[in-house]
Amino acid sequence: MMIKLFTIIVILLSLAQLHNAVKIEISEHIKMDDSSYEIGTGIYDITGPAAETGMMGYAMPGQVTGGIHFRLRARAFVFVDGSNNRAVYVSTDSCMIFQAVKITVVQKLQELYGPNLYTTDNVLLSGTHTHSGPGGYSMYALYGITTLGFYRQNFDTIVDGIVQAIVKAHNSVAPARMLASESFLLDSNINRSPTAYLNNPAEERAQYEYDVDKNITVFRIEDLSGNPIAALSFFAVHCTSMNNTNHLISGDNKGYASYLWEKHQNGNSSRPGVGPFIAAFGQSNEGDVSPNTAGAFCPDGTPCAPDSTCNGKNEGCIARGPGKDMFESTQIIARNQFEKALSMFESADIPISGGINYRHTYLPMTNITVTPPFSSGAENATTCRAAMGYSFAAGTTDGPGAFDFTQGDNSTSGNPFWNFISKFIAVPTEEQKQCQSPKPILIDVGLTKPYPWTPDVIPIQIITIGQIVLCAVPGEFTTMSGRRLRDTVREVISQSIENPIVLVAGLANTYSGYIATFEEFEVQRYEGASTIFGPHTLGAYQQEFAKLAQSIVKGTTVPPGPTPRNLTDHTFFLLPPVIVDEAPNGDKFGSLYADAKTAYQTGDTVSVVFYGANPRNNFMIESSFLTVDYQESDGSWSTILVDGDWDTKFYWKMHDLAQSLITIEWTIDPTNTIPGNYRITHTGYAKPNPFSDNLVQYNGVSQTFSVSN
Repeated sequence: MMIKLFTIIVILLSLAQLHNAVKIEISEHIKMDDSSYEIGTGIYDITGPAAETGMMGYAMPGQVTGGIHFRLRARAFVFVDGSNNRAVYVSTDSCMIFQAVKITVVQKLQELYGPNLYTTDNVLLSGTHTHSGPGGYSMYALYGITTLGFYRQNFDTIVDGIVQAIVKAHNSVAPARMLASESFLLDSNINRSPTAYLNNPAEERAQYEYDVDKNITVFRIEDLSGNPIAALSFFAVHCTSMNNTNHLISGDNKGYASYLWEKHQNGNSSRPGVGPFIAAFGQSNEGDVSPNTAGAFCPDGTPCAPDSTCNGKNEGCIARGPGKDMFESTQIIARNQFEKALSMFESADIPISGGINYRHTYLPMTNITVTPPFSSGAENATTCRAAMGYSFAAGTTDGPGAFDFTQGDNSTSGNPFWNFISKFIAVPTEEQKQCQSPKPILIDVGLTKPYPWTPDVIPIQIITIGQIVLCAVPGEFTTMSGRRLRDTVREVISQSIENPIVLVAGLANTYSGYIATFEEFEVQRYEGASTIFGPHTLGAYQQEFAKLAQSIVKGTTVPPGPTPRNLTDHTFFLLPPVIVDEAPNGDKFGSLYADAKTAYQTGDTVSVVFYGANPRNNFMIESSFLTVDYQESDGSWSTILVDGDWDTKFYWKMHDLAQSLITIEWTIDPTNTIPGNYRITHTGYAKPNPFSDNLVQYNGVSQTFSVSN
């Protein structure tokens, strides 16, 4: 996550001033052999406010939502073995999973199914890391800065969507099999911090051909007759194909890869987010991995300096490609993942067999003693109270920061102005400075009052499904960090699971920044500066994940650890509600500001502008703000596209203070559009009375227009 310092200062002043569910009956399960499971899948809409809301990821103060490119989804998988042990994996088109989301999802599941079926231990929630979704769903201040705090309605949308996806998966559980395929995907990711990677030991780097993981793993889920049900893929790449100038909600490259595969399997006429086939592209150890494969360049077209600057400044050093713009780049990286995963899916031949197991614990991460072999040769190695370094403010080539910060800054003098601001927030102790060394502390987020700005009690979790081993990591592991963690867990878990497929499931269950290696931490590029618990953070995770793996091997339990705090009732939110919506004089909501033309050809873009209302009034969950309709031969209309489709774009813009202009664009796909007559419609909800919360649904329709080849 790329935080810009200006936003922190803005919110500091504000912070200084603020201070009967129904039980569902569980059906009996069919007894199965060791190579078959019962598996259910579910998908649900988690698209939040499409207007005026800070987007999560780049933390740019001006990057607020202003429409929808395509909707965000939660994709859930419920796995049940022959002994009725079960586990849940959910991939969400969100930047990350925050602590309160996991806590509340489990609470709601237990209200539905009782206290023992779905628990903190066997539910794994992971984010794809799209940087183009609305934020405001974290209870910790650092991650709510650019969203002006905790946006309860967006939080509820994400939580409820995940719960509904799991409910659908629960209700669809049926006998099934899984097959795996492992391969490599090239031309789809690069290392954005190669100088930090090069600080890892040469003998370790020599074991790998690339400085990022090219490995991709795909699981084919099919019924007992061999018919495909779902797909689950893991590949490490940031969802930053859509850059920080974007204002449209988007699932980025992984969300679009899911869309492509689901359309491919369900048919081109199928509605997005409906199923029945579901394809999830799970995130992995993408910490230093960029999809912008052309590399980073300065405004004059020359490559950036090794420290990711242009003439000493970081702001102009921006990663590009592989497409001509962010939309084409998203398409290319998505299609690469989809096409490779599809071919692997069709040839998958590694049968998954064996029982389901899981371990989970909470770690008080601020003071864990790290012992050999995980202490990197240091004596008395411990983790530290959370702190952000100077290079954290510099951002990355995927989204640069500002204010003269540069990556790789581990000087102790720093900038006098920002040193003053840092002390205004919290003054680090000498012990903290030594613990975090060589990181110069910009913000001591673990010492802020009344609560730390980032979580300090962190969940770790392992779920095994046969030989699949999912390591749920609460942040962004870099390439080498992920490799070390996988090796650590593999060495232990191999004592009881033959040929385990060990995977990192990233940004899972909570978010605590980055996890760089000890050597990468020394370089203090963005990833190291954002490794909040100090240089031994990775060693602590390796040590504690090894304990979970050993518990699975020995069949023992692990202590649950301290319960994390729930701060959702101790948050602030500074974005005002929608006060009133106005329709223009003499018109009504849904009337036309600019109509479509009468005729188009395939490849053209149709544009229609309506007088509408603020999309924050109603998120249109499991619905759509728009339709593209085709006129049948009998004169009736059939919807062919909605706002969850790639070919449409929905834009919102404030007009004359209380009015809204809604622009709907349709780029006519030459390969999937038949000639004929079409129209575009818009549906929304308006708040016409400032003294009442009652909303009024409205509709608008364009004129009929023709499309020809």
